[in-house]
Amino acid sequence: MSHSRTASTLLLPGLLAFLTLGVLQAVYGPAFPFFQRKFGVNVEGVALIASVHFVGSAVAPLLTGVALTRFSARRVANTGILTLLLGVALIAAAQNWNVALLGALVGGLGLGVQSAVLNTAYASLGTRPSNTVNAVFGLGSLLSPLLVMSTAPHSLSVPFVVIGALNLLTLGAVTQWNIPDVPRTPRTAPGQQGHVAVPFALMFSLLLCTYVALEVGFGAWIGTHLRSLNLPNPALIVSAYWAGLMTGRILTGLWGPGFQPRHLVLWAAVTATTTALLATLFPGQAAFAYVLAGVALGPIFPTALVWLSQELPPRLVPFLLVSGSVGGVISPSLIGWLHSQRGPQVIPATLLALALLLVTLALATSRLTRHAQPRRA
Repeated sequence: MSHSRTASTLLLPGLLAFLTLGVLQAVYGPAFPFFQRKFGVNVEGVALIASVHFVGSAVAPLLTGVALTRFSARRVANTGILTLLLGVALIAAAQNWNVALLGALVGGLGLGVQSAVLNTAYASLGTRPSNTVNAVFGLGSLLSPLLVMSTAPHSLSVPFVVIGALNLLTLGAVTQWNIPDVPRTPRTAPGQQGHVAVPFALMFSLLLCTYVALEVGFGAWIGTHLRSLNLPNPALIVSAYWAGLMTGRILTGLWGPGFQPRHLVLWAAVTATTTALLATLFPGQAAFAYVLAGVALGPIFPTALVWLSQELPPRLVPFLLVSGSVGGVISPSLIGWLHSQRGPQVIPATLLALALLLVTLALATSRLTRHAQPRRA
């Protein structure tokens, strides 16, 4: 009973934090018209606020990795919380566009620090905590547009005040219940580390880069493909895809701990590949395939972090998260260029190619780590 209560209280700060991060991550797109109206920027200019947010979040994992070599996970998380709080306060109070951009940059940095340290901390606990907190991130992303549409017409400051309040609740939860500390060594036998460290770190970086490229590629381009097929409600299908991601993580949090993380990652990647193949060969089934793809992709990121934590010192995780940012930057542009050259039918085919690459990397990484395990006499 006591152990159960301890595990639950350790999870609460992560649930609050990832809910807050999900709301912030998804707030900018729906708020574009309100930023335009308040600050008088054009359509091209307003997208800059999302871009600077992602710049801040992209540089944060490196800073987090360095910080974790000197400070506790709790101290690094609190720094991220206070940084995010400063960022959203600047946006809420901004009277000119440059201050709002500065707030987005600072807020993105705070989001990135929290995401990196908390993903690292909860991955070290196992499949269930890692998938559960990431599922709540998806819930925040789904709720964010509703928050904007219900409050921003009255005042653009309100959504960011709400995010700040959620962030203060997170700070209180971390202060009251703490978060898991990040171990300095992996959960596998110490003898494994020298054999696998560098090649596994490289393989994991490639796997994470490919996964994020695939997740973002689906989210950014399936709506365009569905519109080209004249299927009804493409925006609803895109929303269902993101809801599928959240559902996949919830299901894995419930039933995934009984399986090895490397097996979960591999079979989820195989399922995602099947959905992309279905959308490529049978366009009439694309809507169903894309929703199922979300469910299949959902567990891969948090479970891959658990896998990594079993093979390498968990404090390396933030450094390797940078590769995910690379995939997220490259994928939408690559698919967009191919779409302009070959038409919308290239979208599911490109997603299929990325999914096949993900399966290949999961197989290769699994083989590498399996062979690196020490033999028993």
